[in-house]
Amino acid sequence: MAKAAKPSTRTWSDVRPQRKVTIEEGLWLRCPSCSKMVYRRHLEDNLHVCPECEFHHRISAAQRIEQLCDAGSFQELFKGLAPGDPLGFRDLKSYKDRLLAEQIKSGSLDAIKAGRGFIKGREAMLCCLDLTFMMGSMGSVVGETITRAVEAATPNRASGDPGLPVIIVSCSGGARMQESGLSLMQMAKTCGALARFDDAGGLFISVLTDPTTGGVTASFAMLGDVIIAEPKALIGFAGPRVIQQTIRQELPAGFQRSEFLMNAGLVDRVVPRSQLRSEIARIIDYSGR
Repeated sequence: MAKAAKPSTRTWSDVRPQRKVTIEEGLWLRCPSCSKMVYRRHLEDNLHVCPECEFHHRISAAQRIEQLCDAGSFQELFKGLAPGDPLGFRDLKSYKDRLLAEQIKSGSLDAIKAGRGFIKGREAMLCCLDLTFMMGSMGSVVGETITRAVEAATPNRASGDPGLPVIIVSCSGGARMQESGLSLMQMAKTCGALARFDDAGGLFISVLTDPTTGGVTASFAMLGDVIIAEPKALIGFAGPRVIQQTIRQELPAGFQRSEFLMNAGLVDRVVPRSQLRSEIARIIDYSGR
């Protein structure tokens, strides 16, 4: 007697296996504000602003320059300045080792890029701090670069040099602790250069981005003739957590954010990144430059 055939245990996947699709790592990003997945290319095309919630992502100095300046117009200056280790600072590892690691990671000698460029056809001196290098902290090189840039842009009435508008884009965790008092001295040095620039009739536009804190806020960042901030940027000297622990009181909603500071009169305008180029060009025109 013939035996009944056993039912097949093969599945559709065995008959037609699914194709393996390789998805490139980092192609999609999760927005830290709205938690939605954003296609990286769409984010880059939108100036690194989330298309869902308009959260302004942090960007490097090179990306900032590319967004602000006319294509091919930026000429970097003072790029040979490199930090030293005059104090021989060491914690878990030496300051020299930290600097080398940051230079390899960021491709820059320090946390700033400065130079001449055109913004919608208006020539200006542009300085951009770089969060990718030790959180944009201000050491001797940052202070020296800003001072040299401001001095190079200062009008000279005797020779008839009209000078250039100065635009400083700030994003920093504050003064660099590994350089101790030397980094704090940069606060006075940059402020002195800007005071002379102001006496000569120069125009200084300060752009505050997330975050702008510590010694940078306490010095040149808040000295602009016009102070612009990106939406919802954290701006302050001490962080909100430290302040709340010190005064032992609840802080108001939106404390130390751009909109809060504009209502308090510390910031002139809150400008989205997509409008920043046009706004800076408009201010330069209004000043008669």
